[in-house]
Amino acid sequence: MNQEREPPSRREFFSGATAALAQTAEPPGKIDCQSHLFSEEFLRFLEKRKTSPYVYRQGEDRYVVVGEWRRRLMPQHTDAAAKIAAMDAAGIEKAALSINDPGPELFGSDSPAVARMLNDFIAGTVRRYPTRLFGLAVLPFSSTDAMLGELERCFGKLGMKGILLYSNLKGRFPDESDFRPLFAEAEKRGIPVLLHPAAPVTYEATSGYNMAAGLGLMFDTTIALARLILAGVLEQHPRLKLVCPHVGGALPYLIGRLDHQTMALKRGAENIRKPPSEYLRTIYLDAVSPISLAIRYGIDFVGLERMLYSSDHPWVDPKLITAEIRKLRLSPGDEAKIFSGNARKLFGV
Repeated sequence: MNQEREPPSRREFFSGATAALAQTAEPPGKIDCQSHLFSEEFLRFLEKRKTSPYVYRQGEDRYVVVGEWRRRLMPQHTDAAAKIAAMDAAGIEKAALSINDPGPELFGSDSPAVARMLNDFIAGTVRRYPTRLFGLAVLPFSSTDAMLGELERCFGKLGMKGILLYSNLKGRFPDESDFRPLFAEAEKRGIPVLLHPAAPVTYEATSGYNMAAGLGLMFDTTIALARLILAGVLEQHPRLKLVCPHVGGALPYLIGRLDHQTMALKRGAENIRKPPSEYLRTIYLDAVSPISLAIRYGIDFVGLERMLYSSDHPWVDPKLITAEIRKLRLSPGDEAKIFSGNARKLFGV
């Protein structure tokens, strides 16, 4: 087991970057479309495991291990009351609550039971704070029947408002045929699907200099989203409500290259009729980026009505993202769309 000193983290960077914001009062009313919480029951389950994914303790700290990737948990990562307090400080009215990886797909034949555990936790937390939180479900992919059965339970009984879909499912990408029934069902029901990064398939390439979180996660989203486009998923399901966090990873910046490769050089265009950029413009992006230039580019690319305020709490201080949006100096009406209006329409909250 790797016992090296924990490197400087996103948390440490962002806490420094937002220190000056801590005393700033924020007006209420924001809708946060990406907010996470770990389940203590799930962590106890992981502590009993000896193979990935698992949890181990080092002194007073707990670490979540997926493959070679490990992350240190902080107390607020399991504290719903602390989340509500952070929301109050940031002027967040409601937040879309989801787990953080590892997801159910990593547990083999136990994945349906793990999905039920995690979704019951999210639904239970939402019931404790019904005016402040709404839930995003995770699904098992051990079989199509298991996936569709849990989807029905989550939206028929638990009142979920969207699906958290990981960018890779135990190393497989969500455009593969086994996962396609999800998109048909989500389109039919009008359920938003948030394509969230998981332990990156590029971990080995990005582990040097601790780039796995900074770049590896973004590359994972980029690859998964590009594959969904090139596989024809958005061609086949034009009404699918797909959300890509972190301003789309790197894909909006690189999409022109894919347009040229597919349309001019005829590479990878077998499943699409239009340039990839046209499909990319049909998705939603969230504004989790600590640089306003990226948020501006995302707005210019997909349009103001498809940009969502999100925080990625507890990994990121919600006020940091607010500050970057405010740097754009948008009109009050345009700000209101990003901070709440677009999300209210998308999730029906």
